[in-house]
Amino acid sequence: MIGQSAAIRGVRDLIESVAESDASVILAGESGTGKEEAALEIHRLSGRPGRFLPINCAAISESLMESHLFGHERGAFTGADHKLEGIFEQANRGTVFLDEIGEMKLALQAKLLRVLEEGQATRLGGTVPIPFDVRVVAASNRSLREAISEGAMRADLYYRLNMFDIMLPPLRKRTADIQLLADHFIAEYNRRKGMEIEGVDAQCLAALKAYDWPGNVRELRNAIIRAAIIRKKGILSVSDLPPQVLRLSMEEEPFTFRVGMTLDHVEREVIKRTFLANDRNLSRTAAILEIARGTVYKALASYRLGPANGKPQTNGARPPVTGTAA
Repeated sequence: MIGQSAAIRGVRDLIESVAESDASVILAGESGTGKEEAALEIHRLSGRPGRFLPINCAAISESLMESHLFGHERGAFTGADHKLEGIFEQANRGTVFLDEIGEMKLALQAKLLRVLEEGQATRLGGTVPIPFDVRVVAASNRSLREAISEGAMRADLYYRLNMFDIMLPPLRKRTADIQLLADHFIAEYNRRKGMEIEGVDAQCLAALKAYDWPGNVRELRNAIIRAAIIRKKGILSVSDLPPQVLRLSMEEEPFTFRVGMTLDHVEREVIKRTFLANDRNLSRTAAILEIARGTVYKALASYRLGPANGKPQTNGARPPVTGTAA
């Protein structure tokens, strides 16, 4: 759990408080906030000698989920040509992480509840219950209480799992951690790819902090890796960031227009200001405004403006963005 913000320190405090107990935990939070990392940290601090096994309840079909959870005997169904130990059996004395628990079908929720209450599971096609000692951590990016009211979640299973709940904050609520996260992802990329990215410059960091990150930490990681691929070595600049980050993070520049000004004039003014803010980079301007390069070029012609050095800039290192139209 990378970060030093008050929000993430609070999460770490809760994880440390619950880790050594046997209480089941529900992790809530938006997609990409790091719920699996939090579950793994709970397991790591628990001291349990068994394995940490995650399973995504939304990614496996209903027909296969029961087999994955509880196992099956050879010949239990068509295609079962070997015995399979279920997740709970494999994770004995460890932790099972049930991601997207709210997506599990109701019939299977009932079977899961019974297995958790009894502390034993019977493989499909088997007759002998197999005991286990497993800590369960569940997660969802939707409100499970709302899922209960909508009939998609069994209340009894929810209350069986919800001995302790932790809400993971979205990245926009912990912008103080963005520098640490960016450094971590850069180090990870350098290690895997043998590259020499040195970090992010001040303007790039400001842009990262200004963006609201609807995809949270996962989206930040993707943006950093994309920027590293473009830059290849040295320090990442704001011009290496994805267009959607730039659109919402460029420094605001007031743009006043009078009543009666034509839409054509407003459009050309916005294009001109964005173009100049991006040091006359035609391709970058088109990407940020989500319009065709030809539209940009036509608008610039009316101002007798053109790309730097008379040539469109499309590749290589790009200068930082310094402003935008409002």
